[in-house]
Amino acid sequence: MNAAPRVGLVELARAIAPLIAREADAIERTRRLTPDVVNALIENGLYRALLPHGLGGAEAPIEVFMQMLEEIAKADASTAWCLGQCSVCAMIAASLDHDTADEIFNTPPGILAWGAIAHEARAVEGGYRVTARWDFASGSRQASWLGAHVRIVNGDGTPRKNADGSPEVRTILFPAASAVLHDVWQAIGLAGTGTDSYEVSDIFVPERFTAFRDVPAALRETGPLYRIGTGSTFSLGFAAVSLGIARATLDAAIALARGKHQSLAASAMRDNGAVQGLIGRTEGDLRAARAYLYATAHAMWDDLSVTGAFSAAHRSAVRLAATWTIHQSAKVVDAAYHMAGATAVFRSNPFERRFRDMHAIAQQIQARDTHYQDVGKAILSTPEP
Repeated sequence: MNAAPRVGLVELARAIAPLIAREADAIERTRRLTPDVVNALIENGLYRALLPHGLGGAEAPIEVFMQMLEEIAKADASTAWCLGQCSVCAMIAASLDHDTADEIFNTPPGILAWGAIAHEARAVEGGYRVTARWDFASGSRQASWLGAHVRIVNGDGTPRKNADGSPEVRTILFPAASAVLHDVWQAIGLAGTGTDSYEVSDIFVPERFTAFRDVPAALRETGPLYRIGTGSTFSLGFAAVSLGIARATLDAAIALARGKHQSLAASAMRDNGAVQGLIGRTEGDLRAARAYLYATAHAMWDDLSVTGAFSAAHRSAVRLAATWTIHQSAKVVDAAYHMAGATAVFRSNPFERRFRDMHAIAQQIQARDTHYQDVGKAILSTPEP
C-alpha cells in the first residue's frame, strides 16, 4: 500500500538505503529501477512525501523532502532522481478536486510522472483532445499516470489566452496505459531513471483531469508547501540529490585513502600531506554547499509559513543556492574521483558511476549557468536600501 509514512521520511530513507545500494548495479544495467526498489519506495510511503494530508500524503516540510532525497542519493542517484521527480509531480494534487486527485494518487501504485513543456491540446466539449510526444519523463516506467504541460488552443485552432494576454498552459493528466513509451534514454549518467519519451494519439482528457501548474490562485490546498511551486521544489530536491552523490563519493575516497598504498611508495595514502590537504579542503567545500542550500531553504520556509507568500526574492535565492550547490557538488565529486587514481575507472569501485551521474545532473536545466545571469539581473535591478 502506498500509504503515508508512520515514521519520519528521512529515517525510512536510511532504512531502505542498503537495499537500494544492493540493487544499484541492476538498476544501472537494466536502465530501470528494479521491482524490489520500487516496492520499497511504495510500501514506505516515500512517493507520497509531497502529497497533501487530505489525500493521505505526508505533505512534508521542504527540508525533510530534501534530506530524504539526500539519503537515497547516497545509495543510488537514479533512484533518488526518480523519487524526486515523481514526488514533485504529485504536488499537482493541490490544484485538483479531491475526487480526481484521489483517483490518481490513491489507486495503487499512485505514481505520476511527466516530461517537458511542449505541444498543444485542442479544447472540445467537456475537455481536450491531444496528439503529441514528450521527452524527459524520469520515473515514467514506474508511473500509473502520466502528465504533460501543453498550450491550449480553441476549436478553431486559435491560441487561448490568460487574462494578461499570455498563452494558456495547462497540465493534462492521463493513465499511463493511454500512452506509448519510447525507450530512448541511452545516457552517460542517471542511466537507471528510464527518462524516456511518451506519446499519445488523439486521446480525450476530461476537464477535471487538467490543472494550472504553479498558479497560486488555482490552489485548492492551503499548506505552505504548495506555495513554493514545482519549479523551485525541483531545484531544491535535485540539489539535495547532488549533495548525496557528493557525500557518498567523498566518503568512498576517504575510505580508499585510509587503506590504499601508493604504487611507488611504501606509505599509505592517509599519510600523504597532499591527500590530507585535498580531503580537508574538499570536505569544507561540501559542508559549505550543504549549509548554504539548507539555510536558504530554511529561511524561505520560515517566511512562507508566516506570510503565506513565496516572494520573488526567495525564488531567486532558491535558484541561486540550488544551482551553486549542484556545481559545488560536481567539484567535490571530481576531486574525489581524481584522488582515487586508477581505482576510480573500474566499474567494480564506487566512483565511476557516481562521476557520470553527477555530470549528468550538471547538464540538466537546474544547473544552467544562465541562472546566475538571472539572479545577477535581479540584484542589479533592486534599488539600494
